Amino acid sequence: MSLKIRLARGGAKKRPYYRIVVADSRSPRDGRFIEKIGTFDPLKPKDAADRFVLDVEKAKAWLAKGAQPTDRVARFLDSLDLVKRAARNNPEKAVPGKKAQERAAAAAKAAEAAEAPAE
Repeated sequence: MSLKIRLARGGAKKRPYYRIVVADSRSPRDGRFIEKIGTFDPLKPKDAADRFVLDVEKAKAWLAKGAQPTDRVARFLDSLDLVKRAARNNPEKAVPGKKAQERAAAAAKAAEAAEAPAE
């Protein structure tokens, strides 16, 4: 059984509230879970003490048993120095698409052609 430490959404429409839970990876996001180990309220200010609440001892115990945190939960655990989260980098994300590159090349060619007869 593969265990995940993940967020389970609660709250009303457009008013999210999350429980940090340990669940079987096959169960639904808001469905059955094994244990609730914390909460996260994204609507509170970032400096609010109760925005992110976690039972650190329970989290350590579940990590020792092999539970894998999701990326968002790993960020929280990294801020508490429980898990080391590797920084992600996607240099391809900033590269324009094929059509945009073709348009840029055509614009550069047109600008070059416009300058050539002026000389």
